[in-house]
This record gives sequence, C-alpha cells and structure tokens, in this order.
Amino acid sequence: MGNCGTREESAVISTAHHQVQQQLQVLSVSSRNPGAEKKHNRSESDLSDLSTPRNFEDFRENALLYTHVIAFTLFELETITKSFRSDYILGEGGFGTVYKGYIDENVRVGLKSLPVAVKVLNKEGLQGHREWLTEVNFLGQLRHSNLVKLIGYCCEDDHRLLVYEFMFRGSLENHLFRKATVPLSWSTRMMIALGAAKGLAFLHNAERPVIYRDFKTSNILLDSDYTAKLSDFGLAKAGPQGDETHVSTRVMGTYGYAAPEYVMTGHLTARSDVYSFGVVLLELLTGRKSVDKTRPSKEQSLVDWARPKLNDKRKMLQIIDPRLENQYSVRAAQKACSLAYYCLNQNPKARPLMSDVVETLEPLQGSSGVYEVSSSSSSLTPTLICGGSPFVSGRIPDYRMHHRFGGTVGSAVGCRTSNQNCSPGGSAACRVR
Repeated sequence: MGNCGTREESAVISTAHHQVQQQLQVLSVSSRNPGAEKKHNRSESDLSDLSTPRNFEDFRENALLYTHVIAFTLFELETITKSFRSDYILGEGGFGTVYKGYIDENVRVGLKSLPVAVKVLNKEGLQGHREWLTEVNFLGQLRHSNLVKLIGYCCEDDHRLLVYEFMFRGSLENHLFRKATVPLSWSTRMMIALGAAKGLAFLHNAERPVIYRDFKTSNILLDSDYTAKLSDFGLAKAGPQGDETHVSTRVMGTYGYAAPEYVMTGHLTARSDVYSFGVVLLELLTGRKSVDKTRPSKEQSLVDWARPKLNDKRKMLQIIDPRLENQYSVRAAQKACSLAYYCLNQNPKARPLMSDVVETLEPLQGSSGVYEVSSSSSSLTPTLICGGSPFVSGRIPDYRMHHRFGGTVGSAVGCRTSNQNCSPGGSAACRVR
C-alpha cells in the first residue's frame, strides 16, 4: 500500500510514533479507569491531540478500532472515478475535491455494490494530512445513523483519500441557498434539524466526548429521504474529561458559525457546537445565510439581525422564511425560534445540551408541529421546562445542567443510553407545556 508519509514528514515520524503510542496506551488505561488521566485544561500538546497525530502507521497497529474501514489502493480509486475525471466531480472545498464512484466486486472481490464519494485531500502542507488523519481516526471508530459512514481510505506516498457513503441529495447548504432548487418544506427542515441534532448529541455523549467544531450547512449532507448526516470531521477534537472545563486549541472553523467565546479565547467545549447548531437552525428558519454581504449592513450577520427578534413573539414570526407560509403552526414556529434563541446565548453555560435540543425538536416533527397547549397558559407564548424549572420563552433560562462524561472513544463507543435515537436522560430537556 506504500508509505503513509511524505519524505518531508520523515523527520517527525519517530517522534509522532512515540506520541501516538503514548496516546493509545492512555486510551487503553482510561477505558478501564476514566479517572486515571491528569485533571487539567488540556492544550495542543496534550491528549486532545489524539485526533491529529502525524503518522498513520501507528494506527494500523491499532487496527481493531477500524474493523469496518477498507484500505483501498490508489489504483482502485482511480478506477472507480475514471482517473478522477472532471465530470465525476461532486464538489470542491477547502480540504479537497470530491468525486463520485462506484465500488463492487469488479474493484475487489467481496465488495458490496455501492455508490460512494471519494474525497481527494489537497497535498499542500502537513495540515491536510492531519485533517485527513483526524477523519480516519474519528469516523473509523464512530458509527451512527446521523454521521456519514466512512467506507475506507487510501494512503500511498503523498496521496490522501477518503471514501464515504454517497449522499444522494448533497448538502443542506445547496438546498437552502441555491436559487434553482425547490424550497425545503417546514416539515423537512425540522426533520433535518432533528437529525443533525442527534448527530451532535451522539458525539457529545460518546464515552469519550467529541467536539465537532465545524458545524455548518455545507457539512450537513442529505440522503435520498432527507436524513441529515454530519460529514467532514477534519477539525473535530476530543472533548474535555473529568474535571476539565474545556480544551484549549487554535481557533479554527467557519466565520459566522463559531461561538464567540471560542473565537475570543480558543477555549472549546461542547457548548461551542450548540452555538453553531443555533446558527444553522436560524438558517433553516429564515432561509438566510449566516453571513451575507449582499444584504444591508445591519442584516449581513444573521445572528446579530435575528436574535433580538427571537425574543419578541410579535417580531419572531416576521423573520420566518416567507416561502414557508401556511406550512407551520404559530406555536411550532415560536418553539423553534425560542430554541434558536437559547442555543445562541452569549453565555455558553446558559445554552442547552444537545440531548435537550433533540427532545425539544421531536414534538416539531410532522406537517406543522402542532402540540398540546398548556391549560395553565392562555397566551400563545410557549412555556418551556428546563432542568425542572418552568420559564416563559423570551426570558433567559437558568440551565442547571452540569453533564459530565468520561471514558474513551473506542470500538464500543456509543451514547450512555439504551435509546438508539441518542436522546439520553439525565437533565430534563426543554419541553413545551
């Protein structure tokens, strides 16, 4: 299969090999004793860098973690993409070009017939290799119905490729913002929001938490039934553990989606993903981009323009995408707007957990998201229950939900719940009464 490393990287191979072996040893210990790790706020040089070691050879020695991932040859991937022909291109991004392909027994005996997407990473610099390796590391271990499935990878000389399941309908970004497309209905948008929320909840509630760090519409892919799946894990990070409050890291992500406290301090937590989810939910509700320089100056930042209106029951309905007229109930729209408001709170501790977001979105599934009105409230303003304390939407809640996670990502990774929809218990979710 060739060397997994360029000549320029040879100088760091020995060091990286030693570092990764140490990390794998710590993983083995922490899976048996989650409290064995040193308790502090980790920096780039600590275990949080599990996601970005430089030498994939070390991970081959840990092959049990990647039992479902196929090691393809470059020739095989050239064959299924017709030598990466331009008319096979599905899209292009900062990390590389994506091609459509098809694997079957003609490629390798025993392979199931399956359409795939092949991402060819840019060769420029070491960063592309590290992001490629991060994706193999996380998606090689994590399996969930709302995460894009990693079929395989290729690592030959300086070539870095990833093979995913093919997502028939492409990205949410294209469906929301391309003028030629038919507007997504209210029910489809709420279904997509729920699916994406379940994907994030799964990551945050894994035995070892994972922070996605780049949640945005272009990274949410849709299958033929509009099931949402998170893709592109190149910036994902292992989350804080035990008494740690955050992971300290370089600020990376996408302008308009990144949480303000992360941009200012580099302190990354699961609540950073919650903020990004709030931005995407706002895009689903309004049909507007997170940043749009073509709009008037006061409307270019979606959050700055819309968030004050989310707290006003008379103004919030004015920001709903006009293409959704008559597709939703007033109370459903109010509940969705209230959820976006709390996800976008400037105080990260006041944002809900993603497991709470999942339970909040579940009643909104269906044609209009109609649900029971509280007998104790005669107004249209929904009353939310969060952490056992009722509050009226429009007032900042006191989220007393300190959720701790331990353990380590491994072959048996999963939510700490028997619920396969990944809506774990614990703190009470925001619910409408």
